[in-house]
Amino acid sequence: MESKEDVRKYERALEAMSPFEIKNTLIKMAKKGSETSTDTYLNAGRGNPNWIATAPREAFFLIGTWAVETCRNEAYSKPGVAGMPPKEGIGDSLKLFLKDNSARHGAHLLLKALDYAENTLGISADSLAYEWADGIIGDHYPTPVRMLVNSEKIVKAYLAQEMGDKAAGLGEEYDLFATEGGTAAMCYIFDSLQANHLLHKGDSVALMTPIFTPYIEIPQLDRYSFDVTNIYADSVDKNGYHTWQYPKEEMDKLRDPKMKLVFLVNPSNPPSYRLSEECMQYLVDIVKKDNPNLMIVTDDVYGTFAKDFKSLMYILPQNTLCVYSFSKYFGATGWRLAVIAAAKENIFDKLIAGESKECLDDLKKRYGSLSLEPGKVPFIDRMVADSRAVALNHTAGLSTPQQIQMSLFALMCLLDTKDVYKKKMQEMISDRLEALWKGTGFKLIKDPMRVGYYSEIDLMLWGKKIYGDDFCNWLKTNYEPLDVVLRLASQTSVVLLNGSGFDGPSWSVRASLANLDENDYLKIGSSLRSILDGYYEEYENSKK
Repeated sequence: MESKEDVRKYERALEAMSPFEIKNTLIKMAKKGSETSTDTYLNAGRGNPNWIATAPREAFFLIGTWAVETCRNEAYSKPGVAGMPPKEGIGDSLKLFLKDNSARHGAHLLLKALDYAENTLGISADSLAYEWADGIIGDHYPTPVRMLVNSEKIVKAYLAQEMGDKAAGLGEEYDLFATEGGTAAMCYIFDSLQANHLLHKGDSVALMTPIFTPYIEIPQLDRYSFDVTNIYADSVDKNGYHTWQYPKEEMDKLRDPKMKLVFLVNPSNPPSYRLSEECMQYLVDIVKKDNPNLMIVTDDVYGTFAKDFKSLMYILPQNTLCVYSFSKYFGATGWRLAVIAAAKENIFDKLIAGESKECLDDLKKRYGSLSLEPGKVPFIDRMVADSRAVALNHTAGLSTPQQIQMSLFALMCLLDTKDVYKKKMQEMISDRLEALWKGTGFKLIKDPMRVGYYSEIDLMLWGKKIYGDDFCNWLKTNYEPLDVVLRLASQTSVVLLNGSGFDGPSWSVRASLANLDENDYLKIGSSLRSILDGYYEEYENSKK
């Protein structure tokens, strides 16, 4: 049997890994435990949703059926071969097909979408129907490479609606770059910031923590080696409970002009709280008074789960790049659908224009194959080129069938004027959150900023509230924080991730509310409480 010190040494070594890699160890332990007990294996470690949006998928496959039929013509008489969809009259062709197939799933959405596109977005039926047919067939390279014309218009309107810019209209002041999920968006942003001399090795950047682990790990890679400052969401209320907002003294770290860029996930991952109006306005004050060149990258994938969400892309548009992924809201992580949004007038282009002659000459050489005036190529188009090592820019872009599915996801929500889908999503994760906390027996504090896609539970806080300071001091003295999730996996077959891996409180755990049923979260909550109570029982025995 290993000594207690050997176990702690192993846990300390394990904690240096990403929580998403530790997860593999936890899964093995949890599955092994479920095989030798009556415990059910439950994995709430990842945020992959266990739901799908059906209507836009039904519409996608129905368009596919119609598109193949429109490609059949006399010029290609051989079996299994067809031509290209015709442009002239293709809108009427699609409308006739949908009326003839009105009873099929997806037809109603597509008819309404055509009408909305024509009368609200100014997109002709022929133009949209051709983009759908040609795009879903996938016979051409994406053109334009940054994003298909009509798909961009549709997703701009969707972002304006969902990211909090309803008053400004259709988001025409933004350009979008369609990417292979939020993952690719992150990689492209990091690479292009460095390629365009906006960030150099050793430069100062900030992370608003807790935050999605890759934002912690990527800046540490040798190719970047950024000097990272954490902005901690360690505000508490008068009773000592976390509010997961950022104190002014933490945000003041951004006032230093040497701080070039700040990354945040809003709503946060974990603990899934949206940025308060006070914090956003304080950031506006920082930018306007002290750090006007501060670059901001906000990852807003969970914004659609929040009520009355407002993104920084509309609060500080010139300073902000927004990453939005369709993966979570629509149950589409496998589709790899996301966009990067940049204001047409932005600090990124301004900073590039003001670089040294040496840097500008380097960039002229780098992007010289794209334009006769490479200095005028916008930063967002440079990201597109960088995503394909510049030389392959002409074959860049997200696959066209993916872009069509993205536009259909967006159209479903633009047509959902009563927010039926949104309310269902919000209610579902709220019910799961309530079940989780009911199982723990801890007090879930009401907070309008809470979104609830994840829950970060600080066991040290609750240990102090329930059992007192002496118990917490004993726990810290005798165990490593990672011991909690290891015990949870081995003793109850439940997998949660360690909050420390997200730069959250050391003794916190992170549960996803997306991928299990409500009753499962009740069990996870009670399992977590049993682990805390088990520590307390050991503490009591140690005093005897």
